[in-house]
Amino acid sequence: MRLLIVTSQFPIAGEPTRGRPIVQTVQQLSRLATVKVISPIAVYPRWAQPTSYMVHAPGAVDGLDGDVEYVPYAALPGLTRPLNGWLCGRAIRKSLTRFKPDVVLAYWLYPDAYGAMLAARHSGLPLVAAARGSDIRVRDAISRWLTRQVVRRANRLLMVSADLGRLAVREYGADATRVSVIPNGCDSATFRLGDRAAARDNLGVSQDAEVVLYVGRLVAEKGLRELLEALQLLVTQRPRWQLVIIGNGPMQDELRTLTAGNRNVRLTGVLPPDAVAQWMVAANLVTLPSYSEGHPNVLVEALACGRPVVATTVGGIPEVVDAACGVLIPPRDVAALAAGLTQVLDRDWDEAALSRRFSRGWSSVAQETLQQCVDALAESRVSR
Repeated sequence: MRLLIVTSQFPIAGEPTRGRPIVQTVQQLSRLATVKVISPIAVYPRWAQPTSYMVHAPGAVDGLDGDVEYVPYAALPGLTRPLNGWLCGRAIRKSLTRFKPDVVLAYWLYPDAYGAMLAARHSGLPLVAAARGSDIRVRDAISRWLTRQVVRRANRLLMVSADLGRLAVREYGADATRVSVIPNGCDSATFRLGDRAAARDNLGVSQDAEVVLYVGRLVAEKGLRELLEALQLLVTQRPRWQLVIIGNGPMQDELRTLTAGNRNVRLTGVLPPDAVAQWMVAANLVTLPSYSEGHPNVLVEALACGRPVVATTVGGIPEVVDAACGVLIPPRDVAALAAGLTQVLDRDWDEAALSRRFSRGWSSVAQETLQQCVDALAESRVSR
C-alpha cells in the first residue's frame, strides 16, 4: 500500500521533538507500507506573528528518516483561519499527485485533515483522519464547523482515547461505526525503569530532593500557573521540593520571570527523549495538571519509568491513570493539586509494578492504523 500522511504536527527546524507520537507511528508504518509525509506549514509575515504558539520556518530536521516534504502556505493570524484548510489543500495537491497514494492519512483535523480531505477528494482517494485532542476540542464556531466537515466525511476516524471517540459522535455527528480508538504506544527501549540515585548523580540533583517533573508544551492550558502556586503552598511543609519543567512554548518568558531567583525550579527547555527519560527516572513523580487532554503520552512514559503521576480528570487521562499508579484531581484547583502532590510524595510506590502497566509498542499502533487504512480503501473501492 502507498500511504500519504499529511500533518503539520511533525518535527521542524527549531522544534525537533514536535509530534513525537506521530513520528513513532510513521516510523513503524514505513516498515509495513510505502509511506510519504507531507507537512503543511502556515507561514506568517514578520509583522503578523501568532501569539498563541511558537512559529518556526519550514525546514527539515537532522536525523529524521524517511520521505518527508515540508510544504509552506501563506497565512495571517485569525484572518485566514476560515481559509487555512483550503490553502493547505491547495499546497499539498501537487505532492499528492506525484506520489500517487492509495490512501491519505491526516493527523490534526483542521486545517491539516480538512486540506487533505479536499486534495483526496480531488484525486478520488479515501481519507483516514486522526485526532490528537485539542484539534477536536475546538472553541470558535467557524473552526468547529470546518472540523465537523472532516469528522463526518472521513472514511475512517482515528482517536487516541475513548473519550475523544465519544466526543466525536456526541458533538460532531461522527458515524460511530467509522470511529476507532487507537491509543498511543510507548518506546520501552527509552522509557524504562532505572536507578534513581544514579540518574540524580548524572543530573546534579540532590539525593534527598523531592523532584516534581513536568514535560510538555509551555502553555497556560497545561495548568503551569496552578502548579507553581500549588508548590508554593508546600514550601513550609516540604522545603526539599524541586520542580523541573521540560519543554518550550509561549509561556516560557513568563515562567522565567515567575521563577527568577527560585533555586527550587529548573527550566531545561526542550530535551531529546533519552534525556527526558533520565529526568523521569530521577523524579519522584510526574505531573500533568492540564485543562484538557487526548491521550497524554508523557504519563504512559512516566509510568514505564516506574514513576507515579498526579494529573487532572480530563479527556483520556482517566484511561491511563487510576489509584494504583497516581492521583487524579480536578483541573484549575490549586489546593487539590497541592494535596495530590503531597499524597503521592508521602506514599511508597512499587516502581516495578508501575513500569509493567504499559507494554504496548508503536508497532501495534502502526498495525492497527494500517488496518484502518486498508478497510477504508476496500470500502471506497466497493462504493465506486
